[in-house]
Amino acid sequence: MGEEVRQTEFSRAQRQQYRRKVQLCLDVFETMLAQSSFDFEKPLTGIEIECNLVDADYQPTMSNAEVLAAIADPAYQTELGAYNIEFNVPPHELGGLSGFELEAGVRASLNAAEGKANQDGAHIVMVGILPTLMPEHLSGEWMSESARYQALNDSIFTARGEDIIIDIVGPERLSLQSASIAPESACTSLQLHLQVSPADFPQYWNAAQVLAGPQLALGANSPYFFGHELWSETRIELFAQATDTRPDELKTQGVRPRVWFGERWITSIFDLFEENVRYFPSLLPELSDEDPVAELAAGRTPALQELRLHNGTIYRWNRPVYDVVNGRPHLRVENRVLPAGPTVVDMMANSAFYYGLLRALSDEDRPVWTKMSFAAAEHNFTAAAQHGMEAQLYGPGSGHVMPDELVLRHLLPMASEGLRRWGVATEVSDRFLGVIEGRAKSGRNGSAWQVSTVHALQERGLARPQALAEMLRLYCERMHGNEPVHTWDGPADG
Repeated sequence: MGEEVRQTEFSRAQRQQYRRKVQLCLDVFETMLAQSSFDFEKPLTGIEIECNLVDADYQPTMSNAEVLAAIADPAYQTELGAYNIEFNVPPHELGGLSGFELEAGVRASLNAAEGKANQDGAHIVMVGILPTLMPEHLSGEWMSESARYQALNDSIFTARGEDIIIDIVGPERLSLQSASIAPESACTSLQLHLQVSPADFPQYWNAAQVLAGPQLALGANSPYFFGHELWSETRIELFAQATDTRPDELKTQGVRPRVWFGERWITSIFDLFEENVRYFPSLLPELSDEDPVAELAAGRTPALQELRLHNGTIYRWNRPVYDVVNGRPHLRVENRVLPAGPTVVDMMANSAFYYGLLRALSDEDRPVWTKMSFAAAEHNFTAAAQHGMEAQLYGPGSGHVMPDELVLRHLLPMASEGLRRWGVATEVSDRFLGVIEGRAKSGRNGSAWQVSTVHALQERGLARPQALAEMLRLYCERMHGNEPVHTWDGPADG
């Protein structure tokens, strides 16, 4: 859920003090990069899974406070919407058979949480956007109780000075105004973390940017919002628009959006934090008591609280993270590209594909980002979000190709080699990359299954709302079966 805050209103003086403090934290961070020892000996990874809550009719239920109380596990936390929860998977190593252990552990934890949720009449759904979510669900008490969320909402609208416009053009256009950031709560993702050294961070981040397009093409799972069929991964555009602090005039002036792909390849993690400080005003200017200069001088690790809080309000699709655990600082690449779901095995496959390719691309003597423009990587990202497996993606040396050709011919062998270098057991690699292969060969990701199922149900005479609810019922049955989405049957068989 990000760093919590204690207050929802901030004075002008606080904002000025916060700006100075953030700059001071940035200066200390620069010193630490040059002098300090960061934790990175083991390639630790972490996963966050954002989930939705529905009732027996597969409609959103605003009951996360009751569900979390029933689950009573600190790994489960609130998210923005009262119909959202987040599951934080503990950090783990990549090597050996850990992938199998992780899959079993995630399934066991989610099944236990589902059982507890059922006591309150709720069910947990892993999907990029809840298909049955409608405007009326976000007109009442939709927000989780949290000072952070209320402060974020107020700060975004103070910056904008007007309602948020949502305008997404797809097979069916959606246009609406929102007087809150409620539409953002619809976006539920799978977030992948990798702990890296300061020296290795730039190539891993650059590689993650290159991979964003193929990731989305394969993993899209958000075709519906407010009953409209929009992008293959509508979550990407919806999140960008729902958190935009810029009125039209600032967009015209070229002011950068807070949901951001970025604009250049980097040579240091410092580049990203420096951009964050230079380009973006604070949304949550809450001050800590820490003197980071004094902490560093005393041989302790500064928390850099202001810098971390500020960083958490700039929504890069691949975000840099600075954190401190047991007094030791570390750096992570946080990949925020993928939607949640459809199944645990699909998410494990998505993560294996990502981590394997990240390693392979980062190890290349002449990395791919030296052979393609940053704009091309961003184009791939947007095209994949719009069209999924039907997107045209650019690759150096291959030109514009379909995702299946790019994945089967080039990326899968590289992912396999990357996982081998991480020390991942062959049987783990084969299982998860086999899911990716099946998805590429079939052209069926979560989004494609949702759309084909809804169309089939509507052809049988169901109206769109009923078709979405029935599709979600079928989706949940198959989600619990944990068979990969490319093997799912449709309503005719179900």
